[in-house]
Amino acid sequence: MKNKFYRNTFILSVIAFLAVFLPTLLIKTGAINAYTAQIITLGGINAIMALSVNIVCGITGQLSLGQAGFEAIGAYAVILLTQNLGIPLPVSMILAALIAAFFGFLIGFPTLKLEGDYLAIVTLAFGEIIRVVLVNVKEITGGPNGKQFPTILSTDLVWGPALSYLVIVGALVAIIILLQNFIRSTYGRAILAVREDEIAANSNGIGVFRYKMTGFVIASFVGGIGGALYAPFIGFIKPDLASFNNSINDLIFVVLGGMGSVTGSVLAAFVLTYLQEFLRFLQNYRLLFYPVILILVMLFRPQGLLGMKEVSFIRLVEKAGQLKSFLKERGKKASAEKVDPEAKV
Repeated sequence: MKNKFYRNTFILSVIAFLAVFLPTLLIKTGAINAYTAQIITLGGINAIMALSVNIVCGITGQLSLGQAGFEAIGAYAVILLTQNLGIPLPVSMILAALIAAFFGFLIGFPTLKLEGDYLAIVTLAFGEIIRVVLVNVKEITGGPNGKQFPTILSTDLVWGPALSYLVIVGALVAIIILLQNFIRSTYGRAILAVREDEIAANSNGIGVFRYKMTGFVIASFVGGIGGALYAPFIGFIKPDLASFNNSINDLIFVVLGGMGSVTGSVLAAFVLTYLQEFLRFLQNYRLLFYPVILILVMLFRPQGLLGMKEVSFIRLVEKAGQLKSFLKERGKKASAEKVDPEAKV
């Protein structure tokens, strides 16, 4: 059992290492051009925001329509902490995510006792309040014109694309690992129990409100990380980052990938991000594909592409090993059955 644990850990570590460092090397050597690298990296940010929504909607079982507000808080916070207070960028990113989590606690404490449509309306109002505040506090946020944030991630043409991918996708992989371990922990199983049946969970001594709050604050923290990575990558942000449309786009990633499926949300985020860029020749008509895809998913596979299932890389490696062994045995059998031409004479 112990050897199996170490083997599985080694397999996942190798896959995570290749997913982060191999594309980084290809981007640095020019095998992947800067434009493609930017699309992939933007897909990483969208995947982080999809995880933020999935923690609330798929894992905790609540409906939130304001996760883009936490992304905007993280984005503006990292700019203010770095430019105005002179805090190093890596530290500012963590502090910005903590600030977003604090706002998540403030919003969640009075509202998580609500359910269904009521919670969705409150979180929608929260996102719009954040956007309006950012528009009107011009001295700090730059108002509707936005605020620039030139860093090495957005200005350096040599190291920028590779470093952006390394930082953002590295953060995405770290979040996935931590989230998967959290789901398997005692707290994660309690949150899943609350999602499945609040009455049954409460009757078994699980604090429903406490675990709802835990999931909501974690989702806010992840959304803050998404914003803290978005600002130095793009180099320019506007209050529209907190708009309802952005929250709906993040929700579409989760609905398409599967509510409760971490890998499904990540895959859907990358696919839809690339699809939007691939269809850019259609100009504004490409925006019609999101609702069309969403309608088709709702009609033919309402649980999403993966449902609540996860892509198991360990199982894929095991199946690849079994296929290799099967082909090897089949080759040996064919060689043994082959008749020597001289023996026929």
